[in-house]
Amino acid sequence: MTWEADMLWEERLQRQAEMLSNTAQGFPVPQESKSPPKKASWPADKVERRKVKDLVPYAKNARTHSEEQIEQIAHAIEQWGWTVPCLVDEKGGLIAGHGRVLAAKQLGLDEVPVVVARGWSAAQKRAYVLADNKLTENGGWDDDLLKVEIGELQGEGFDLTLTGFSMDGIGELLDETDNGIETAPESKYKEQFGVIVICKDEAHQQEVFESLAGSGYEVRVVVT
Repeated sequence: MTWEADMLWEERLQRQAEMLSNTAQGFPVPQESKSPPKKASWPADKVERRKVKDLVPYAKNARTHSEEQIEQIAHAIEQWGWTVPCLVDEKGGLIAGHGRVLAAKQLGLDEVPVVVARGWSAAQKRAYVLADNKLTENGGWDDDLLKVEIGELQGEGFDLTLTGFSMDGIGELLDETDNGIETAPESKYKEQFGVIVICKDEAHQQEVFESLAGSGYEVRVVVT
């Protein structure tokens, strides 16, 4: 044996001798440390790819996806790639990610990233279909920070439709603020444009009034 092996063998014999000595004298024998408890396995611990054609949508999915939203998701995938894997059961049944799969089909993708929910009961799967959508809806927005973010992104020339906000919604946000500076409220009065004609006297004023009114113009008499 090598010198290192001799040393390891001697250390092992010495530990065994100490254990025997402690046992003979009634001292507690040191126990080997146990490994820490195994952590729970999460679906997101392992991401794999599945064929889109092998993924089975949940027939009773109450969440709807308009063509406009599917197109928005598709544009987001083109911009950032696939960032959130779909959630499926062991048989490939979709639990979360129905909209993303529809966008994948629109883009002509053959495979998509998925994570697998293993050992879930039927009730757990059905409930998560609802929770995955509803829990995100329960969040809110800090309107002041949202206005700043939208305004700065617009200033950088970024395509704001990729954020998922509608053009009307973006317009409302940007109408209320200009990079965080509040704008004056819209006046209830409409702009009007006119021409003032300076007349020599009252008779001339009457002559001009009748001439313009006869030509179809809206005319008002002003005395200053």
